[in-house]
Amino acid sequence: MAGSKSWIGWDKPYGNRGVRANQLAAIELDTGGPEWIPCSCGMFQYVWKKYRDDLRDLVLAHPFVFGTRPHIPGDYDYIDPHHRRGEFTDNWDCGWKMAKDGYEGVVVKNPLADWSAFDAFNPKAKAEPLLYDERGTRNLLGWTIGNYNEGLEGLMRGTNGGRLFDRLYFLRGFDNLMSDIARDHPRLPKLIKMLQDVRMAQLDQYFDIVHEQPDEHFIDIVSFHTDIGTQDRLMISPRKFRQYIKPFYTALFQRCRKEGAHVYLSSDGNLLSIVDDLVECGVSVHDPQERANTIPGIRKAYQGKLCVDLDLDRQIFPFATPEQLDRQIKRAVDELNTPRGGLMLKAEISDDNVPLENIEAICTAFEKYCILKR
Repeated sequence: MAGSKSWIGWDKPYGNRGVRANQLAAIELDTGGPEWIPCSCGMFQYVWKKYRDDLRDLVLAHPFVFGTRPHIPGDYDYIDPHHRRGEFTDNWDCGWKMAKDGYEGVVVKNPLADWSAFDAFNPKAKAEPLLYDERGTRNLLGWTIGNYNEGLEGLMRGTNGGRLFDRLYFLRGFDNLMSDIARDHPRLPKLIKMLQDVRMAQLDQYFDIVHEQPDEHFIDIVSFHTDIGTQDRLMISPRKFRQYIKPFYTALFQRCRKEGAHVYLSSDGNLLSIVDDLVECGVSVHDPQERANTIPGIRKAYQGKLCVDLDLDRQIFPFATPEQLDRQIKRAVDELNTPRGGLMLKAEISDDNVPLENIEAICTAFEKYCILKR
C-alpha cells in the first residue's frame, strides 16, 4: 500500500513554475518546455465504491499526481443518477441504458432515426441551450465560482464544450449516420449545423461571462468530446471527415482560440490520419489512446505539432504486473517527451478489477519519470 514518502505537491512545484504555467508550457510547445510532465490518474465511481478508504490513503500519499487538496468522495457508495443501472432520457431525447452501476451506458433510442422527425425536432438542449446541458441544467454560477477559485490556486481554468461527432450518431443511430455520410444525404449538413448552433450559443455565453471579468484569461482551455476513431482507423474516411466534420470543428475551435483559450479534444480510437487536420481546426491537446495509435505512430504523427495527453493502455491495467506498468510509463516518456514539451500522461482507472497495487505502481511511475531531470 501507499507509504509515507514525501513527494512534491502542487503547492511546492518542481522548479520555478506553478501548475498552470507548467501545463501551458507543455501545451504551447514554444515557451521553453515544462519543468515536469503533467500527469493525472482518474478513478471511476465504482472503483471508489470497491476500495474505499484504501484508495483514499493511496490518493493522499501521492500529491504530485492528485494535488495537495484532492477530490475524495464523501460517500463511496454514491453513484451519479446517469450512471446507475437502468434507463433514462437525456436532454436531446436520446434514450440511454446502463448495464452496471458506475459506468457510462449506451444509447438505445435515437430520436432522429427517421429523418421525418427532423423538422419538428426540438428537445430541451436545442430549444433552450443556455439553460439545459446534455443531462441536466447548466450551473453557470457554480462554474464561475469554480474557475475563479482555480485561478486563485494557480490552476488551469476551463469549461466543457460538449459532445460533437458522437452526439450526431446518438441522434441518428450509428448505421444511419454512416449511411448519411457515405451517400451525402442532403439533410446531413442541416443536422450538423443544428448541433453547431447549440454548441456555439453555449460558447458565446461562456465568453460573454469572461468578458465581464477583470482577468482576460478567465478560460484557459475548452474541452470537447467526440469519439470518431475505431481500433485501427477513423469511423469515416479522412476525405469525408474533411468534407463534413472539419468545418464543424473549425468553427467551434477557432471561436475558442480567438478568445485566447486552448482546445482539448478527447476522442477515442485511431486518429493518426487526421492529426494535421486537427491542428488546422485549432486543437491544442488531443488524448490519443496508446493501444489504438501506438507509441511509434503517435511520435511520428503528433510530435512537434500537437500536445499529446497520452491515454495509457487501460486494457492492461487489470492484468499487468507493477513492473510492466513502470516500463510502460518509462517508455512513453522516453519516446514522446521533448525539451519543448508536448506531452502529458493520464491513466483512467475504469475497471474495478484493477488491483490497488497497480494503481500504486502507476502513481509511483508518474513520480519517477514525470519530474524531469534538467
